[in-house]
Amino acid sequence: MNKTLEGWTCGLIGVLIFSGSLPATRLAVTDLDPVFLTLVRAAIAGVIGFVVLALSRQPLPKKADVRSLLIVALGVILGFPLLTALALQRMNAASSIIFTGLLPLSTAIFAVWRARERPARGFWLFAVLGGLCVGSYAWSPSALSHLSGDMLMLAAIILCGLGYAEGAVLSRRLGGWQVICWALVLTLPVALLALGVAARPNWPTVGVPALIGLAYVSLFSMLIGFMFWYRGLALGGIAAVGQLQLVQPLFGLGLAALLLHEQVGWGMVVALLSVIACVAGARHFSVATVRA
Repeated sequence: MNKTLEGWTCGLIGVLIFSGSLPATRLAVTDLDPVFLTLVRAAIAGVIGFVVLALSRQPLPKKADVRSLLIVALGVILGFPLLTALALQRMNAASSIIFTGLLPLSTAIFAVWRARERPARGFWLFAVLGGLCVGSYAWSPSALSHLSGDMLMLAAIILCGLGYAEGAVLSRRLGGWQVICWALVLTLPVALLALGVAARPNWPTVGVPALIGLAYVSLFSMLIGFMFWYRGLALGGIAAVGQLQLVQPLFGLGLAALLLHEQVGWGMVVALLSVIACVAGARHFSVATVRA
């Protein structure tokens, strides 16, 4: 398998895993405080990451890489999980999932800044069109009923795009799974100290769905998904493979309807079919991105 194809394959697996993140978070925040959820998922994944690094005897990252690892931690370990958890207290999972269609544009912008990638003009055309399709739905009158949730989701998308691009650049030197594990290990002391003073839930009242949601976001969203995702971005190109995120809302909406019994309207379906077409267009121009 050539590197570009392997990159797109790993990226697609990562997207499929991430598709369950917001529905799982929605389940978890029904009984868990968003701040506690963010800290405990980081702590659980951080402990697992530490064990994996120790057993595989990975060398310590260089001092120059610590700054990038901290940016990854800020973007995808603390920032995105906390902001989305807060948003999901104000809106349903189906509405929040539409915003993930903006992630490819956010990731591509940071890829230009952090990775010096230079996508072709056609790539930007389809990336912006995909973002506009999502934005047209997100800012419709029916969706503006949860404006505070919209603002939180937009902030989460910006931080996540930064974390994706920074982690992908670092993955070229350290490896995909090593990057997320080291970022989690750096975050672990902060998460554990904060958990010591954070308000704890009354565990007997926490339902099974919330516990399942916690388990998913801790193991899959926080760790396993990134092992595939960062490798895919590093091999196939950050801006190019990042366009796969445009189909993430499609899978996420399906899970929201299936598991949470949330209503998926025709407006959502039309928006998602449009962004899928944009993925195909962006993929056509991605060769220029990889060569650059």
